[in-house]
Amino acid sequence: MSVLTAKTSPWMRGAAIGFITLWLLMAAFPFVWTLWGSFKVQGDFFSRQDWLNALYGVQTLAETGSSFTGRGYYGAWVEREFWRSVINTGIVTGFVVVISLTFGTLGGYALSRSTARYAFWILIAALIFRAMPHITLLSGYLLPFFQLGVWGYLSTAIIVLVAINQPFTIWMLNSFFQTIPKDLDESAMVDGCSRFQAFRLVIIPVMWPGVITTGLFSFLLAYNDFAVTAVLLSQENQTMVPKIASFMGSTQVQGNVMFAVSAVVSATVPLFILVLFFQRHIVSGLTAGAVKG
Repeated sequence: MSVLTAKTSPWMRGAAIGFITLWLLMAAFPFVWTLWGSFKVQGDFFSRQDWLNALYGVQTLAETGSSFTGRGYYGAWVEREFWRSVINTGIVTGFVVVISLTFGTLGGYALSRSTARYAFWILIAALIFRAMPHITLLSGYLLPFFQLGVWGYLSTAIIVLVAINQPFTIWMLNSFFQTIPKDLDESAMVDGCSRFQAFRLVIIPVMWPGVITTGLFSFLLAYNDFAVTAVLLSQENQTMVPKIASFMGSTQVQGNVMFAVSAVVSATVPLFILVLFFQRHIVSGLTAGAVKG
């Protein structure tokens, strides 16, 4: 077996490297192309005559005197105040992650340690609720929000996003808690800890990668959401994704596509940084949730 592996490994290694390289190029090309095009004018990036104009910046050079321009970023961030949407997104995602993880860890831990039959049905109900399209859930929120006069505020969107995200966090964290032997809880309580102290001091440090993984998915839900934030937030309280959509304009209002392109790059870069920074925690968290301890 070792001889066969030694003979085939160079070919397999080369094929694997080639496949990974091709996959990375295909995956990275849309973002790299968008990043490059964000420093061009619309006439170049969406040129119908020659796509090479987006590379050389022919129209950009003619209009600005340079092959690159920051008009798109200036227009999005300064003229259309995209920075406000960035702050709103930070507020919404921050509260959604903190609230979802707080209740998710408590609920997931309680359900994983419960021997009652209703714990299973609670998880099934949460799964059904999570499987429903987000837009179908909004109809139930709109009327009371309008009647109470709370439509358009960030707190309103936070409440709905937490409600939508909570079943997912409970399910995911429940699976992580089930991989942790109950002996740890019992040993801690034998040593004098209460149930909550055992949870806080013993269980949470062990499953910290799972908490980070779940928190990242909760962050992505709130960060990338369009349906909830577009319907429930007013114009001045928009988050980034609905704001980017507004740059495109409509049949009644003229938009600026390059503002949208620059804003897309601005919204995507933090995600790359976040994933790169937490990649080890994500992998270890997913591995811990997939393997029974």
